Amino acid sequence: MGGTRKTILALALTLAATPSFAGWQDQASRADIARLAQLPQIRTAALAESRHSRGEGDAGVIGHVMNPEGRAIPANALAGTWRCRQLKLGGMESYMVYSAWFSCSIRPHNGGLMLQKMNGTQRFMGRLYPEHGAWVYLGASSARGEPWHNYSGASAPIGANVTPDDQIGLLTGIGDNHLRLEIPAVQESLLDVVEFKR
Repeated sequence: MGGTRKTILALALTLAATPSFAGWQDQASRADIARLAQLPQIRTAALAESRHSRGEGDAGVIGHVMNPEGRAIPANALAGTWRCRQLKLGGMESYMVYSAWFSCSIRPHNGGLMLQKMNGTQRFMGRLYPEHGAWVYLGASSARGEPWHNYSGASAPIGANVTPDDQIGLLTGIGDNHLRLEIPAVQESLLDVVEFKR
């Protein structure tokens, strides 16, 4: 594991103790803060499961997206329209790599940045918070035909650890005009990954 990747994953391990993250921590549930802090372990387990047996889609994409070291990326390099596709690693299936690309955007919003997957059956929308070149994502998923969901930060329902639509993740650069968003999942998979290109 390279130095830059270690640095970014170390951020995830120390998020709960980092005062400069107070903005997103004020919004995030305790369960989501804990999930993000556990991202390195979740990532390792998800990749191990993805190699355990055959999944669905092009397995070669997994290495292409997950192997590069995470890079710092400035806000001005994020803004604009992106092509995006999803990968699901571990959980119910060893992996699922979706071949279809959809439209995503990152745009200025209320003094920050808003990330949105615009189309497809699974959509999401949320805010990005900067820290040392990495970006914490706080958002929510919604199905096509539903109203857009906002991150609730609400207490989990009885019997659940987290609210199912809320998402928390870490966005990094992995090349020129190439991004990776890692979302520790609460349904179906261990780790949801979104690849962005333009």
